[in-house]
Amino acid sequence: MFRAYFSLAIGALVGGLTSGMSLSKTLEAFIGGLGDGAEVALSYAMLGGLAVAISKTGISELLVSTILKLVKRGGDSQNTALVKALIFIVLVLMAVSSQNIIPIHIAFIPLLIPPIIKILNILEIDRRLIACILAFGLITPYMSLPFGFGLVYQGIVAENISSAGVEISRSDVYGPMLIPAVGMLIGLTIAFFVFRKPRKYQEINVKSELVVQVSKKNIISTIIALIATVLVQIPALVPLESGQMFLGALTGVLILYITGAIKWKEADSILTNGMRLMAFIGMVMIASSGFAAVVTATGDVDGLVSAAEKMLGDNKALAVLIMLLIGFFIDMGIGSSFATIPIIASIFVPIAESFGLSAAAIITLIGTAGALGDAGSPASDSTLGPTAGLNVDGQHDHIRDTCIPTLFIFNIPLLISGWVAIMFFS
Repeated sequence: MFRAYFSLAIGALVGGLTSGMSLSKTLEAFIGGLGDGAEVALSYAMLGGLAVAISKTGISELLVSTILKLVKRGGDSQNTALVKALIFIVLVLMAVSSQNIIPIHIAFIPLLIPPIIKILNILEIDRRLIACILAFGLITPYMSLPFGFGLVYQGIVAENISSAGVEISRSDVYGPMLIPAVGMLIGLTIAFFVFRKPRKYQEINVKSELVVQVSKKNIISTIIALIATVLVQIPALVPLESGQMFLGALTGVLILYITGAIKWKEADSILTNGMRLMAFIGMVMIASSGFAAVVTATGDVDGLVSAAEKMLGDNKALAVLIMLLIGFFIDMGIGSSFATIPIIASIFVPIAESFGLSAAAIITLIGTAGALGDAGSPASDSTLGPTAGLNVDGQHDHIRDTCIPTLFIFNIPLLISGWVAIMFFS
């Protein structure tokens, strides 16, 4: 993650200097642009605080323990297909809810996966399929649902498109991004077909038992906090132009403290630990906003647009495809869709306008180009998280078993569905 931050900062400075800007003007543009990513970083930090606060109540362990009991109970049955289906459904629902309903991101994976490794081995389930299921649940919700991390992602898309010259609101992003999300669903379907064959693993003992002691008071308090966190993010209920995710996470944390689920004396340590979870991601997002500001300040974007028009002529379809591929390579390198958006928006939006793309098409272009590469990137949470859980016994390689499968399974259908949606909206 530090390499992503370092490369963005150095890239911005080199870009500004080589374009003829002085060092002082380059730094001024970079530092001035940092403020554009402040809201996102602050939202991420508060969301990290909420995740740790929720974990302290014991509710996440209780949820995982309940799921494990259901899975193990099904394991006593002779109906193997039913047990597999139960595991797959539970994993999808847990991964999806970790991005919005219970916004704990990848924190659930080391809790849920190690305890069921033995069951996965008995059923000879290919762990590459599990990696694909988890990646689907971690990526698709922020692309398509305007809650939790989706609210943050879609807010970044809207803000950066507007900054690049096309005025849109956060609510405009939700509809167009549903079509690319279908590509992710197609990819998941393909994964079930590709990795359907049994795969044997060695039996290695893994200590993974959960000790769960949760009071009814904590359960009720946590449920109320989670409901409030989601409700505050709904524009119809809380009509705010920005800051919904931050306010939602803050509301959830306050409810946990007020109801006594979390003690006030633990406030400092919990919020500090939570913010530490997301701090580096926030730094990369802020740096990417500074990078985008330098790119804009160089004044070379217009020249790039003109060069692109001359090279591509009036071939709109090819231009869209090239921009999607560029977004893919940037996201693969950075490992964060959220940090990719500010970098590509300042360049892609003017090019898209020059080819006559509509606002909905531009939204789909930026949103899809930003998400491409998240699945498959060695530095992405969507691959690091699954590997952390699946490799608990040393039998799941990060590159071969997580990155490569998710790279091809999801990015190809996402690229195609995104391209089709852009051409449809244009």
